[in-house]
Amino acid sequence: MQPSHAIGDLKFAPARLGPDRLDGAYAWQDLLDAGAVIAGGSDAPVEVGSPLIEFYAAVARKDLEGNSGAGWHPEQALSREDALALFTSSAAYAAFMEDDLGTIEPGKIADFSVFDRDLMSVPEAEILDANAVMTVVGGEIVWSAAE
Repeated sequence: MQPSHAIGDLKFAPARLGPDRLDGAYAWQDLLDAGAVIAGGSDAPVEVGSPLIEFYAAVARKDLEGNSGAGWHPEQALSREDALALFTSSAAYAAFMEDDLGTIEPGKIADFSVFDRDLMSVPEAEILDANAVMTVVGGEIVWSAAE
């Protein structure tokens, strides 16, 4: 699932789908509540491919200007913990790699990025302003903004 599809479709989906079908479109929270595992993706190059935009779209369910629309079902927005899982543990599960990837713990491959703010607690609009400060691949720092 690419959360950015929902914010990209925000302006035309209601007219194309109609209110009845829109109820089941982008119904992420309902899927999780039903026990589905949702693997997140970027759909690049169709979408921008930014993990920050994808994370923001999942938690805010608003376009990049902070707007939502009538019938857009804000109750389908995900918690930050659930949104993070889309791109980490759930993606690893979907790739049959949950024993090696998806969480940071002893014995797993440490691939992750560090940002200049806590994406789990900043106001949702500030998610889009975050900057990467470090990238770790296989437990090794491969890029740092300080360099």
